[in-house]
Amino acid sequence: MKKKFFLYLFVFNLFFSVLFAKNDLYEKIDIFGEVLENIKKDYVDDVNQSEIMDSAINGVLQSLDPYSAYMSPELFKEMQTDTKGEFGGLGIEIGMEAGVVKVISPIDDTPAAKAGIKAGDYIVKIGKEQVQGKSLVEAVKLMRGPVGTSIDLTVRRKNVKKPLEFKIVRKIIEVQSVTSKMIGDENKLGYIRLKSFNENSDKQFLKSLKKFEKNTKIKGYIFDLRNNPGGLLTQAINITDFFLEDGEIVSTKGRKISETRKFFARKGDEINGKPIVVLINNGSASASEIFAGALKDHKRAIILGENSYGKGSVQSIIPLRNGGGMRLTISKYYLPSGKSISEVGVTPDILVEEKGDDFLINSNKDNQLNYAIKLFNS
Repeated sequence: MKKKFFLYLFVFNLFFSVLFAKNDLYEKIDIFGEVLENIKKDYVDDVNQSEIMDSAINGVLQSLDPYSAYMSPELFKEMQTDTKGEFGGLGIEIGMEAGVVKVISPIDDTPAAKAGIKAGDYIVKIGKEQVQGKSLVEAVKLMRGPVGTSIDLTVRRKNVKKPLEFKIVRKIIEVQSVTSKMIGDENKLGYIRLKSFNENSDKQFLKSLKKFEKNTKIKGYIFDLRNNPGGLLTQAINITDFFLEDGEIVSTKGRKISETRKFFARKGDEINGKPIVVLINNGSASASEIFAGALKDHKRAIILGENSYGKGSVQSIIPLRNGGGMRLTISKYYLPSGKSISEVGVTPDILVEEKGDDFLINSNKDNQLNYAIKLFNS
């Protein structure tokens, strides 16, 4: 009898907690309607209520994380359009932080990189438009334009008091994801720079490895993932698998069972255990962090440079019935150690910060690369 009483009490409490939760939600919806009505009646200027609703929807999504966003039907259609060379870009990967557009990384040999845009810069103005309050997708739209046209960007940079202004000419962005060469004393080190994880990166990467492995004098490798904004998960897994004999590479966890998966290495090390140094910085994100983090956790490589960006989540584009769309985070990446990359990133084994205003990746003044080379000589 006593057990039945407690069971009834539990069901009773559960019912009313759900009921009150629903009532609280409905009350908030009523308040939202009241706010809109007051704006319509009393706000100093006439407003477009449709645009207000779009902003409200986007506000809900952006409150979740920096990567979720709403796209109006017009914006969604425009983002899906194949530009076929009609529009150019600047060559930067961007994200949101505290309502401001943040540069994840400038891509090598693109207008943004050549102009001097750096990872970690905050874009505060695009042309004459203030960026604060705009969505990530809206910011991307503002930066796109016909090839050959210019755009002014105003950015804030850490440890620089005054805002910096850049005039950048748009162009078609074509990224050769893998470049390689022999470096170091007597050219005994294989250097591979991976700029992105696109659909052919693993084939290009493996081709460079096999070419290097034909050289019997080679004694180690430096893999440069600085300013690599990431790309395809499958590519991160494939390239990481080149250097692991077994074990977990990465796992994804989401609310749906289909989004919760683990990926493991297959037997075989393409370079037969030779030492590896991986270079990362604040512009290394997503797939780059999976690669660096997995090799670090398996103690297969030394990670050198600066803490990576911390973009450890997967987004899905979901069409909406009004013709618009939403970008929604559906799962997160976890390293073999079980740690999440999100907002934390990968910490290097050896912290080496870039030095000098004239610092340039893969140049004589690249102190991070020079430090990596010295590791093989010590």
